[in-house]
Amino acid sequence: MAYQSEREEIELKKFVDYKDVAYLKQFTSPHAKILAKKRTGVSALKQREITQAIKRARFMALMPYLVA
Repeated sequence: MAYQSEREEIELKKFVDYKDVAYLKQFTSPHAKILAKKRTGVSALKQREITQAIKRARFMALMPYLVA
């Protein structure tokens, strides 16, 4: 598997909250892009929850949309 060596070990929480910015930043790149499911190693359901939480945090101005 090509992505096996690139996976990051991230502790999964039972509930993903958009206000927990420190936890959500683990799932973004240095340029504020959301990392892929293959890269993070989470399930599809958890990836959708994390993506939705990141988008909510961006809308509430807790996280940046883009880092220049």
